[in-house]
Amino acid sequence: MIDWDLAVTTGTRLVRPGPQVSREEARQAVTELRTLSREAEGHVREFTKIHTDTAPQAATIVDRPGWIKANVEGFRVVLEPLTQRMGGGDNPPPAIVTAVGSRITGVEVGAVLAFLASRVLGQYELFLPPDPTGEEPTGRLTLVAPNIVHAEREMGVDPHDFRLWVCLHEETHRVQFTGVTWLREYVRSQMTEFLLASDLDLPTLLERLRNAADTVADVVRGGEGNLIDAIQSPGQKEILDRLTAVMTLVEGHGDYVMDAVGPSVVPSVADIRAKFAQRREGGSRLDRTVRRLLGIEVKMKQYAEGSAFVRTVVDRVGMDGFNRIWTSPETLPTTPEISDPDAWVARVIGTPALPA
Repeated sequence: MIDWDLAVTTGTRLVRPGPQVSREEARQAVTELRTLSREAEGHVREFTKIHTDTAPQAATIVDRPGWIKANVEGFRVVLEPLTQRMGGGDNPPPAIVTAVGSRITGVEVGAVLAFLASRVLGQYELFLPPDPTGEEPTGRLTLVAPNIVHAEREMGVDPHDFRLWVCLHEETHRVQFTGVTWLREYVRSQMTEFLLASDLDLPTLLERLRNAADTVADVVRGGEGNLIDAIQSPGQKEILDRLTAVMTLVEGHGDYVMDAVGPSVVPSVADIRAKFAQRREGGSRLDRTVRRLLGIEVKMKQYAEGSAFVRTVVDRVGMDGFNRIWTSPETLPTTPEISDPDAWVARVIGTPALPA
């Protein structure tokens, strides 16, 4: 389905080089990011009140090619159910079609990763290949050092404060997925269900490609579509709605925590937040067009909507009340509840008793 080796080769060849730093500056940045990731985890655990039995560990620090390789490994794990289904079908495509198609998609995936690799500051990798013993890792926090250094220089912010601020957001994801034991498997099951709901017959795939081409043309003209919406089947829309709701929650929770904890440990947090928000909205016209196509603009909207949801719920019922959200999949907010936090409070927390 995808030539993964070609995806890595293409991505690492196309990705732009990172900022110019001396060997000592690079060593210092890597050392500080590892230290701050440990520090941030303590702040996040204390503030969120999410208990996890997973031992604290420093983040994995990578460069841009390293981020590409890590994400290709993750994609292979996520897409394995779909790959097995396509390979075990009654009418597999001819070998020449498979060979050519996998190389085309390999180049496309590599080009997308090259674009993203110069922009992502960090991520919590949920899906990793098994280790040599066959055991599947629970996840890994990864920080992209060149991008963090580039961002702090571009915005003119305090490097130490900015690095800790970024770590607070990313460490929140590690605490979420290690402290809420069912959350990782829930996300995986929804992703697998989404993939297996794909229509794999040739006429349907051709129709999806036509929709994708129309979407590209529309976005170039200033439209609001994205490729994810264009290629999904009707059966996938409901699943994607659930996935979008949970990812809006976890991203918004990360943004809320980084800003709530920030004032006590990051002196220049107000300056960082203002400049970072301005940076998110910037970029060239081409850059904004590609971000819309890939759904990155939707992700930016998730940060704002999710953070507003978390803030409102915590204001209403406190952190302990908010943490009821992690009880089970049934207590997660729906997409309408993200926009109406009071509806989630009424459904999950209930109406508090009137005082005597």
